[in-house]
Amino acid sequence: MDKPQSSDNFRVINECAVDDISLELFYRPHTVTLLAVSIAAVIYFSFIRDESNVDDNIWAGLLCVIFFLLIISILSFPNGPFTRPHPAFWRSVFGLSILYLLALLFLLFQDYQTARNIIIWFDPKLKDFHINMDKEYGVNCSDITVEKIWSHIDVFALGHFLGWTIKAILVRHCGILWAMSIMWEVTEIAFAHLLPNFIECWWDALILDIVLCNGIGIWVGLKICQCLEMREYKWVSIRDIHTTTGKLKRAMLQFTPVSWTHVRWLDPTCTYMRFFAVCQMVIFWQISELNTFFLKHIFEMPPSHSFVVGRLTFLGIMVAPSARQYYSFVTDPHCKRLGNQCWVYGAIMLTESLLCIKNGKTLFGQTQALNIILWVLIMLLFSVLCVYGFVAWQWYFYDEKISEGCLKVEKNSEGSPMIEEVFEGSLKKDQKLQPLFEEILSNSFTEISQEELRQRSKHILNGVID
Repeated sequence: MDKPQSSDNFRVINECAVDDISLELFYRPHTVTLLAVSIAAVIYFSFIRDESNVDDNIWAGLLCVIFFLLIISILSFPNGPFTRPHPAFWRSVFGLSILYLLALLFLLFQDYQTARNIIIWFDPKLKDFHINMDKEYGVNCSDITVEKIWSHIDVFALGHFLGWTIKAILVRHCGILWAMSIMWEVTEIAFAHLLPNFIECWWDALILDIVLCNGIGIWVGLKICQCLEMREYKWVSIRDIHTTTGKLKRAMLQFTPVSWTHVRWLDPTCTYMRFFAVCQMVIFWQISELNTFFLKHIFEMPPSHSFVVGRLTFLGIMVAPSARQYYSFVTDPHCKRLGNQCWVYGAIMLTESLLCIKNGKTLFGQTQALNIILWVLIMLLFSVLCVYGFVAWQWYFYDEKISEGCLKVEKNSEGSPMIEEVFEGSLKKDQKLQPLFEEILSNSFTEISQEELRQRSKHILNGVID
């Protein structure tokens, strides 16, 4: 492999170029104009505003810093693997993620009271809130009534559903998603002695969480992926559309993906590095989820607070390019570098964990060591077994499909049939095996014996999956 090829593969996931620009006005650089307007705005607001209130001055300064950071991000930062709705949006996301990382690093070097006072300065209402005022879910579990079950279906149940729908769209692997869902319930049990919010009734955890909220969310997310994967992506310039309705529809479609990549995290021929990289993703996802609850508990914020909701929303947006970059780094042998957005997301996750450990010394002093040791062992064992099971199942699944076609050859008394007829039911109608079917036809195989069919099919299958 040569270096230019590796560089090109990295550039696709780190700074994807926009193809077929129809409105050049929105993609043409306006660096001088943007600089002049920005400086004029700073001069105007910095000289005419009232500076008698110190808090207002600090707010104005912070907003100006964020404003200029966004401008620099749009002009200089990479947009990652996505170009819709506009590269400037993803550059701004990358810039804000850097700002969030820097804020976390600043808080990491403060004592707890200072960090808490900074948060209270942003929202003084938090001064009167204490974590013991949070809602309890694991009370009177034996009293199962319709009213009680309905009371548990609140805004957080909707959050569970939407969260797993987004995860399904990002991960696009049913087995990995279900593994993460079940492992998260194990995580809640292991840390319930530290986080009272994790104490739930058995029917809440098994039925409402895993089966309903998580399960339906995974199903809906995968259905959305299936629809997007089957869609034909042929974009027409808005200039070539002459009706107002057509132009509006094209404008709305700008917020949809420009293309869709079929994701294959695992396959029968994957290397050990790829195997453990997927296990690592599953475990890191658990840690990222844990950070949400520990930050909320240690710094005493209600679950519905704008800080909590805003952080989850922003991380949900930021994880989209991060997951895509991580997938390319893990599965593409020509991509030798981790994407910038994924690197920043990993740094954020680790810094949040350090912030929780440093400021939660009293809380972590109550840790039941046996629970945590068992949790670590279960996470490692379960993730490895699940990923290994997925690989074995996929190999068995593909081998069964090939054997089905070979069996049709063997049972055909009129001689060896056409390859297209043999695989009509087993490969052609299977989306995941469609590349194999097309590859077989491209090799112009017309008549073939059973053994040759099996050997060539498996050889092509390994090549397609690689």
